[in-house]
Amino acid sequence: MPSVKDLRERIRSLKNTQQITKAMKQVAAAKIRRAEQAQKEARPYADTLGEMLRDLMASVSSVDHPFMKPGNANAPHGVILMTADKGLAGAFNSNIIRAGELFVRANPQVAWYSVGNKARNFVRRSGHPDHPAWALNAGAKIDTAREVAHRVTDDFVAGKISHITLISPKLISMLSQKPETRALVPIVLRQAQDDTNASQTGTAKGAVEFAPSPEFVLSRLLPKYLEFTIFSAMLETDAAFFAAQLLAMNNATDNAGKLIDELTIQMNNARQAAITKELLEIVGGAEALVNG
Repeated sequence: MPSVKDLRERIRSLKNTQQITKAMKQVAAAKIRRAEQAQKEARPYADTLGEMLRDLMASVSSVDHPFMKPGNANAPHGVILMTADKGLAGAFNSNIIRAGELFVRANPQVAWYSVGNKARNFVRRSGHPDHPAWALNAGAKIDTAREVAHRVTDDFVAGKISHITLISPKLISMLSQKPETRALVPIVLRQAQDDTNASQTGTAKGAVEFAPSPEFVLSRLLPKYLEFTIFSAMLETDAAFFAAQLLAMNNATDNAGKLIDELTIQMNNARQAAITKELLEIVGGAEALVNG
């Protein structure tokens, strides 16, 4: 049985840990508010871009752009794996990495593009030490998203990869964050038109004129679509990470409190047992002196 001194030191250590987890919980709560605000600020642009793409998809019959054509069938599958830079968020990063592992089982030939230090470390351990990698929060996210989009676009056009797929977390709620696998390129025109028709509410919209042509505008808009899709995923990864970290630190704080209560009871019992033992020794010694 641990001594009173050992239990007191463990309680002191747990209290220090509890203070750290409380501080990290407060930091995560503050940062998730900023991350959600960044998402809200980017939403109007995303809505406008999506609406314009839907109008263009419904207006064109064909467009001469690499994103609308099949990639090199003999090339590996290009995968953008997006995680956080740091841990201490429960199984947040592990779930995304597991989704990447499942994708590799279905598509053995993969060319990795990692965003986030945890994704970079996973890909390096998988035997790809020299793959393109970016930190999630090393600089301005829009600049990072632009770099990633340009790199994967160049590789796709050059025939180095056959597809562009994004694996990133989706923030469902503060209590739930799940990995999501999205096929970004090539874009199937028929599927996009079907999605557009399915999303219409039945209200007639006025005809939109594009200059010089819908095909020309769409060919200029598709690269922006890829950039902003990656940028939006980075914003959502940030928000999902802080939500997961907030939950993890809240659970850690509660568990530390429970352990402190249990150890305090054990320490009190041990201290009481030590006092009882000392009293018995004193009484026994007194009786021995009287009898002697």
